[in-house]
Amino acid sequence: MSKPHLELKNVSMCYGQVRALGNVSLHVNTGSIVALIGANGAGKSSVLRAITGLRPVQAGEVLLHDESIRGTPAHALVGRGVAMVPEGRHVFPYMSVKDNLLMGAYTRCDKAEILVDLERAVEFFPLLKERYHQQCSSLSGGEQQMVAISRALMARPRLLLLDEPSLGIAPQIIRLIARSILQINRDDGVTIMLVEQNSRMALMISEYAYVLETGRVALEGKSKDLLNDPHIKRLYLGA
Repeated sequence: MSKPHLELKNVSMCYGQVRALGNVSLHVNTGSIVALIGANGAGKSSVLRAITGLRPVQAGEVLLHDESIRGTPAHALVGRGVAMVPEGRHVFPYMSVKDNLLMGAYTRCDKAEILVDLERAVEFFPLLKERYHQQCSSLSGGEQQMVAISRALMARPRLLLLDEPSLGIAPQIIRLIARSILQINRDDGVTIMLVEQNSRMALMISEYAYVLETGRVALEGKSKDLLNDPHIKRLYLGA
């Protein structure tokens, strides 16, 4: 049985006097895709902020390979094999696709391998090869999301955190991104935590999932089982 790559134990977080997370516990096994679903305001992005040190945790523990990373700055986690694709993509709009991708390798010095990874990055999204020298401001939202994911891969992460990768993207591009997430996991062995409001997509491509409601884990289980759960169908799948 795989050991947890990432684990949260009874994590609580507040924004001022408002509690965003209350005793959240979850684990992501090495080599797996785990989804975190829930409505807007449920605390999904807060979980990622707790992991990456973007917000202080009031209680509980965040573990990476059984070692505490609670409070570790986000930039320091890159060197420990963690990369995050934030909600809203946040590409550098006046830089080319190529230069955006190179920014993902800013911690690396192995120039020859960086060039290899540039080619590898656009294999996942062949459309980026056509846009290689275009400014990112000229790309569609879906194309910018491809850039953001590929940029994260340039750091050679072992754990990839994805925050709402389908947000504001056309359905055909969502399907392409979903297939690419599966390919990144399968071919490169990258462990993935997928935070998504598109619950159907998230449950279809993940192995295990957690349902967050008002900052707490309300339900968890194998993704294929949650797809058929009446409560999940009614609240999150439009059934």
